[in-house]
Amino acid sequence: MTSTSELTDFYYKTLYPTLQELEQERKNLRHRIIVIGVIYSLVVFLLAFALLPLINESPDFLFFIGAGYIALGAIIYKFLIKDYTKEFKQNIIKPLIHAIDEKLSYNCDHHVTEHLFRRSDLFSEPDRMNGNDYVRGNIDGTKIEFSDIHAEKRQKDSKGRESWSTIFKGLFIVAEFNKNFHGKTLVLPDTAQSTFGNLIGNWLQSNNFSRDELVKMDDNNFEREFVVYSSDQIEARYILSHALMKKLLNFKNKSEHPVYISFIGNHIHMAVYYDKDLFEPSVFRSLLEYKIAMEYVKTLHLAIGIVDELKLNQKLWSKQ
Repeated sequence: MTSTSELTDFYYKTLYPTLQELEQERKNLRHRIIVIGVIYSLVVFLLAFALLPLINESPDFLFFIGAGYIALGAIIYKFLIKDYTKEFKQNIIKPLIHAIDEKLSYNCDHHVTEHLFRRSDLFSEPDRMNGNDYVRGNIDGTKIEFSDIHAEKRQKDSKGRESWSTIFKGLFIVAEFNKNFHGKTLVLPDTAQSTFGNLIGNWLQSNNFSRDELVKMDDNNFEREFVVYSSDQIEARYILSHALMKKLLNFKNKSEHPVYISFIGNHIHMAVYYDKDLFEPSVFRSLLEYKIAMEYVKTLHLAIGIVDELKLNQKLWSKQ
C-alpha cells in the first residue's frame, strides 16, 4: 500500500496547482462569509431590539431567537461553502484515495448505512444519522467500506423543548473478517478503569448490565486501554490473540483518538471518535499548511490501512 510519505509527496507535488487555485477561492470565500456574518448578526440584533417588549414579557422568547439565529446561521454557512467543499473533495480527496488504490470508489455525499452502524452494537440506537465521504472497495481480497458518521439521540426537557445529543461522530469502518463468529465480541475504550482506578473501575466494568459478560485479557497494556465484553468468553479469547491485541493497540495509538471495535458475524466494525467532519476543507486556515495536509493524508491512510494493520488479508482462520 502507498506509504504516508508517498501520499504527502503526491499531495504537494501532483495536487499543488489545484491547491493553489482552491486557496485563492478559500480566501475569497472567507471574506464573503465574514461580511455576510456581520450583516446577518446586525439584522438579528436589530430584530431582537425591536422585539424587546415581547422578550421582557416572555424570557423564553429570547431562547427561540437565539436558537433561530444559530440554526439559520448554520444553514447560510453550509450554503456558502457548498460549492467550495464539493470542488475540494472531487479535486483533492478523491485523487488521494485513488493514489492509495485506484480501484477504491468514493462518493462525497453518501455514508455507511444505518443498518451497519446499528449492527455493530457499539453505541445506543440513533434517532437520526447522517454522514458523507463514503469509500468502499477491495484491498488484497478484503472488502472494506468507511465514511464519516454523525449519529444523534433526541431529547426533550421538562418544557417539551427538543434537543439533540451526539452518540458518535467520527470515522466508521466496516471490513470483512476471515471467519464467521457465532457470538458477539466488543472492544471498548476503558474509561472506567482510567477514571476511577483498578478497584472501582473493575467493579463498574463487571456490573455493566447493558453489555454481555466481561472478558479479562492477560495483556496488561491492552487492559489499560480497552475493556472487552462478549457473549462467548472462549471465542473472545480466540479472536483476541496476543498478536491481534498488539495490532489493535498500535491502531489506537496511530489514531490518537478513542477507538471502538466489534466482531460480529464475519465482520469487524471500528469507530474512531473524532468529534468533527474529517474531510471538510478548511475555510479559515490555509489549505497549503503542512498540518492541514497531514490531517487528510493520515486519516485516509489510517482507514484504508486497517487491512494491512490488522492483517485482515491473511487467512489466519478458515470461514466456518
